[in-house]
Amino acid sequence: MESIEYLWKDRKRHLGLPLSFTRYRLSEDRLFCETGFLNIKSDEVLLYRVRDLQLNISLGQRIFGVGTVCVVSSDKSVPHLDLKNIRRPREVKELIHRNVEAAKDKRRMRTTELVGGENDTEDFHEMEDLDDDRLD
Repeated sequence: MESIEYLWKDRKRHLGLPLSFTRYRLSEDRLFCETGFLNIKSDEVLLYRVRDLQLNISLGQRIFGVGTVCVVSSDKSVPHLDLKNIRRPREVKELIHRNVEAAKDKRRMRTTELVGGENDTEDFHEMEDLDDDRLD
């Protein structure tokens, strides 16, 4: 069994210190969140399923040099994953973004957004394995 090579690792921080049992890891195709000490819960999101990234930094987080990156995905088991109180949140968000785009390019995924009227909700459609010639 091959070990996973991680591009980024961090822990949830309290007062800027990694004093928690919540660990975050990013590989080239997945984002992992592991919580717990005795009983461990592990979640993962496939990067090609990520739909949106959001960065939240409160005043308290700014004081301690941390922030929260919110990951919204089309994954049914983990549709929303918050990477809470991580160091260098802007850099991490950009790292995740670059790897999400690379994962979508690798699978030749195209995401289109249908925009309707004011009362319509946003609909996303993912089309897998389409050649550029067939998109015309």
